[in-house]
Amino acid sequence: MAVAAAAVLGAGLLSGCGSSSSNSGSGTKTVTVFAAASLQQVFTQLGNQFQTEHPGTKVVFSFAGSSDLAAQLNQGAPADVFASADQANMDKVTKTNRISAKPQNFATNVLTIVTPPGNPDHIANFSDLAKPNVHLVVCAPQVPCGSATKKVEGETKVKLSPVSEESSVTDVLTKVETGQADAGLVYVTDASSAGNKVTTVAFPESKTAVNTYPIAAVADSKNADVANQFVAMITGAEGQKALSQAGFGAP
Repeated sequence: MAVAAAAVLGAGLLSGCGSSSSNSGSGTKTVTVFAAASLQQVFTQLGNQFQTEHPGTKVVFSFAGSSDLAAQLNQGAPADVFASADQANMDKVTKTNRISAKPQNFATNVLTIVTPPGNPDHIANFSDLAKPNVHLVVCAPQVPCGSATKKVEGETKVKLSPVSEESSVTDVLTKVETGQADAGLVYVTDASSAGNKVTTVAFPESKTAVNTYPIAAVADSKNADVANQFVAMITGAEGQKALSQAGFGAP
């Protein structure tokens, strides 16, 4: 399965898909974290902090849509931690016994509308996204941001006709940033990280589709102690502070 895995360079923090959880070098322990694409910026920051606070460890990330990551884990991909953008995809992995401990909720997120800078199509609300002249991009239904989009559609009775359905929220954001779409539905955290590359249009109906993010260590982790320490960091005060600063809501 093709996955949009983002490479993170610098501070010794690497990103890869399907990386093995093993000791890399004498005395170095590697923790491989499969994490939802919307977590990329804040998890990269926290991964660097984790390495600093735990000498001899290396954090390797694979960022992609939660549904893609769940499928990889269920196909046997080696990993130590899974952080999903919704409970449904975590449940898929739990049912195959790749997750044995009870997942812990660590954040929430909601959708917002993004447009190219200046909002050239004058989109003011959710129903404007259904106008025939608006080229809209959303997440695919199996992806958490896509599931949230469908829920808002149901609540508002607004039928959207997107020109593209993407496998991750970052792909939606990229299409808007590069002018390939007139509007997109992404998480508020992604819109915030994009800065002046997009214009954000909030809509009150987003509150009807709040996504809760769970995290858990993978049952067959080769470095279970480090995996559990990483989970503890995310759910603890340090992780919660960073997530709040990045715009995520409390679990």
